[in-house]
Amino acid sequence: MDKEAQRNEKPMRMIPWLLPLLLSLSLPSLAQDYGPLVVKAQSPLQAQNYTPMLRSGAVLDTGTVEWLVNGTIASVWAETPDYVMDYYHNEVNLGVRFAPVERWEFELNYQYRFAANNGLDSVTEKFHDFFGLGHNGREDVPKHRFYIEAPGVLLEDFKGETLNNALTGYAGYQLYRQGAQALSAGVGLFYNYVASGPFEVSSFEQVLQLNYRYDAGGKHGFYATVGTAHSSNAKTSGGLELSDWAWMLAGSYQYRFNPRHSVLLEYHAYSGETKEVDELDEISHEFLLGYRYHMTRGAIEFTIIENVFNMDNSTDIAFSLGYRHRL
Repeated sequence: MDKEAQRNEKPMRMIPWLLPLLLSLSLPSLAQDYGPLVVKAQSPLQAQNYTPMLRSGAVLDTGTVEWLVNGTIASVWAETPDYVMDYYHNEVNLGVRFAPVERWEFELNYQYRFAANNGLDSVTEKFHDFFGLGHNGREDVPKHRFYIEAPGVLLEDFKGETLNNALTGYAGYQLYRQGAQALSAGVGLFYNYVASGPFEVSSFEQVLQLNYRYDAGGKHGFYATVGTAHSSNAKTSGGLELSDWAWMLAGSYQYRFNPRHSVLLEYHAYSGETKEVDELDEISHEFLLGYRYHMTRGAIEFTIIENVFNMDNSTDIAFSLGYRHRL
């Protein structure tokens, strides 16, 4: 074979190897399981501290890398004889998950949460009016306040202040994976440092959790997590003493009705975080309704978070938008 023919043959040999790659970049990846929504606790005290997150019982496949970015806006409203909370919080999360060896995955996450006017008072008021719901006293105070009053705590006009500046590390280990079922355990470390202001803090906290996944053929998926968090001598919201231990229980159902579209319904329950105020020591209940758009190598997630049952220990309403990308 002459040299010219050899040069022409080499590109032809590469075509069988390039075709799968090109197809993977142009077609939806039907096998990708992104698990539950990536949304952190939004209840006032739970958002301030390290709370276990709902995760899939299946760790990432070896060699996979996933990075994510999401933003959340929330409105807090609670009024009792013991305390008042009326403010907005907003957060940005940047994270990366990776699985360098079999059965293990690791995650690094940075969270910045701050107080700023996101206008949700007006949205909440219109929503309640449309469905004929009461406002629970919200219509009797000025809109867009930044106000917290509790035993020994009075914070006013803290718009623009940093609430969280936290770095989190997580390690998950695959305990069991067979067919539709998977079970994993994970530990996490959290360091939150706010240098100044009414939410000044330097705290180090830990979590331990157990995660489960059941995949019913791709269309239906169920996820559950039970976890506990430990903080030592931590304070929040201008001085409230936190409990040393807290727990969470959460479940998620995903229905993937189209290769590109999924809806998710989740329930998150968080124990109270402080013994100083009775209502804040009650369980916080959050319901999440999420939509996920599956792309070739990523997914866009939009989530609505609504509190139920206990109106005095939860965020009134929150919205989250995020993007996850896998390599």
